Amino acid sequence: MSQYGNPPDQPEEGAARTPAGPYGAPPPPATTYQPSPYGEPTPYDMTQQPGGAAPANPYGGQVATAPSFAFDGYASWSSRVVAYLIDGFLGALAAFPLWIGYGLLVANATTTTDANGVRQVNFHMTAGSGVLILIGVVTWLAFFVWNQCIRQGRTGASLGKSVLALRLVNANMEPIGGGLAFARYLLNIVNAIPCYLGYLWPLWDAKRQTFADKIVKTVSVK
Repeated sequence: MSQYGNPPDQPEEGAARTPAGPYGAPPPPATTYQPSPYGEPTPYDMTQQPGGAAPANPYGGQVATAPSFAFDGYASWSSRVVAYLIDGFLGALAAFPLWIGYGLLVANATTTTDANGVRQVNFHMTAGSGVLILIGVVTWLAFFVWNQCIRQGRTGASLGKSVLALRLVNANMEPIGGGLAFARYLLNIVNAIPCYLGYLWPLWDAKRQTFADKIVKTVSVK
């Protein structure tokens, strides 16, 4: 027996030997990598998609694309008129304070008769009626900008067009944007100049376009 203790047991003859580590300790067991429990690929289980396709988004998101619409025919003249009337009615509701202010203005009016028997109506604007008229103008203008320019420019439809399932789009079947929607509204003066002929042009036009539509290259579709 050695003074340093008993010698280590020797393996039996013919038994398999485990290679020792660099410091005499057995090597660590081989690590097995498991897929992430959150569905995210790890560097050890990512594989090449067939056909060279990019790997799928681990969070299930989709790449944003510009909105576009399927073509189901051009909008009829009558449906566009109904959509226009709906937008006009909603605009009148937005300007409700304006009508109250006008009502107060009429209520405070006075009638005078001159020496020749001619009657004249004199309107006297008060502070209350003036404020209401101003508020009504502002609310109507705000509704117009949102409905006709911003909403229609981004989605292709004002509130009236949404009710009739119509969309105002360009040649690529995409919304035209707020700036072009506002320019198209201003160009309605072109529709009105020749005895309002531009508003009636969709009745026989192949693409149901007004003069303003032809200038900015837009169409109204179902």
